[in-house]
Amino acid sequence: MLHTVNKSPFATNSLQTCLGLARSGSAILLIEDGVYGALAGTAAAEAVVQALQEMRVYALGPDLKSRGIEKEKLIEGIEVVGYDGFVELAVANDKVQNWL
Repeated sequence: MLHTVNKSPFATNSLQTCLGLARSGSAILLIEDGVYGALAGTAAAEAVVQALQEMRVYALGPDLKSRGIEKEKLIEGIEVVGYDGFVELAVANDKVQNWL
């Protein structure tokens, strides 16, 4: 299953809830303000690092760029994808859960 998170982990608990309910092998895509959850050294980072042990975590590159977030600031193991990668993830997973 693909999980998308579009809210900042510093504004809502969407990312925390997603990480708590997503199953091993799931893909998590951080989009829009959700990309703030990909930043290393934040309060949300530990939960994301833990999730990377069992899940794949992605961040949408154009959303990172529009927020001035450089790849070097991301948690190690997060893969940056473009819109084409977003489409590929949606097609590769039989279900998509949006965490709003």
